[in-house]
Amino acid sequence: MNPSDENLVAALSRHAVELPGPQVERLERFCRLLWEWNQKLNLTRHTDFDRFVARDLIDALALARLLEPSERVLDVGTGGGLPGVILAVVRDDLHVALCESVAKKAKAVADVVGRMRLPVPVLHGRAEDLLGPRRFNTLVIRAVARLPKLLRWFRPRLQFFDRMLLVKGPSWVEERAEARHHGLLKNLALRRLATYPSPGSDAESVVLQICARPKLLPDNRCRLTEWAVEAGST
Repeated sequence: MNPSDENLVAALSRHAVELPGPQVERLERFCRLLWEWNQKLNLTRHTDFDRFVARDLIDALALARLLEPSERVLDVGTGGGLPGVILAVVRDDLHVALCESVAKKAKAVADVVGRMRLPVPVLHGRAEDLLGPRRFNTLVIRAVARLPKLLRWFRPRLQFFDRMLLVKGPSWVEERAEARHHGLLKNLALRRLATYPSPGSDAESVVLQICARPKLLPDNRCRLTEWAVEAGST
């Protein structure tokens, strides 16, 4: 389907997703800017409104429901700005930064957020290398790598963030077993915070939370540190 053939409102209606009008307008503009760039650079395979809602928006909304007010959030491996741009639009209380290791993609998404006038910094580099001077409550990670690889990247940097929220499909159980086998979950708490159907398939998606075990609260959320929630530049 050509993205010009319909609008976001119709796709939202088909998937029974309700958002305020101003958010819908900003997200539709985001789609069109992203698809404009996509003609020059491969940023997304979801190039119509229906796939955007079914694959990108639903995942981002699941994350948005799990983020605390005014959190500092880093979108790891943002690609074309997903899910970070959506989070910044639907949760304008958040302090969202986007991280992308591929220079061309970082430049493209910086252009998109600039044209949208979103106060969202785009950081070029590998997230694990950028952590340190920059500290966050939550790293959101979607379609970046398998769980064992993510843990190898970020376990050594745990002092610079509170938790990871990962969007995963059914393979998460296998990935968890592999991580346990290699001792990568030692002294960490992994919890499944959300489960929801993946539109158009029989599979389910999950949102996993990983944090240092001492940070785990009785309600399965992670304790957030004060330095991370203060407003300011990332």
